[in-house]
Amino acid sequence: MKTLKKRRRVQVIILAVVALTLATVFIGVALKDGINFFRSPSQVIAEPPKPTEVFRIGGLVEEGSIIRGQGETVRFVVTDGGESVQVAFTGVLPDLFSENQGMVGTGSYINGVFEATEILAKHDETYMPKEVVDALKEQGVYKEPGDS
Repeated sequence: MKTLKKRRRVQVIILAVVALTLATVFIGVALKDGINFFRSPSQVIAEPPKPTEVFRIGGLVEEGSIIRGQGETVRFVVTDGGESVQVAFTGVLPDLFSENQGMVGTGSYINGVFEATEILAKHDETYMPKEVVDALKEQGVYKEPGDS
C-alpha cells in the first residue's frame, strides 16, 4: 500500500512540474511578441539591432529633416543630441508631429533606416515620453518645459 501512495505522489509531483514548465514556456512565447525595447539614436548607432528585431526609438525630430514623399511615405531624422537616425514611415502622422518635438516610433532598423510602423508624438506642450527625456538628459540637451 505504501508503495502505491509513494508512486502516486511522485506522479503528481512530476505532472505538476511538467505543467508549470509548459505554462512558463507558453507565457514567455506570448509575451515575446508584446515586448518592445526602447533605444535612443545613440544606442542604435552604437549597436545596430538585427533587421528582424522590433523596438522603439525616440528623440527629437531634427529641424528641416521632414521630407514628404509620394503617397503617404514620410522621411525624417530623429536625434538625441548625440547621434541621428533616418526614419521612414508610411501612414498618417499624428496631428502634433512636428520638427523639434519629441516622438517615439515602433519598427525595425533595416539598412541604416528605421522603418517605422507606428509614430507617437507628444500630446501637449509639456509631455514627453520618459524614455526620450532620459535619453536627452543623458546627452545633456534636455531643457525643462518653460526654459528658454
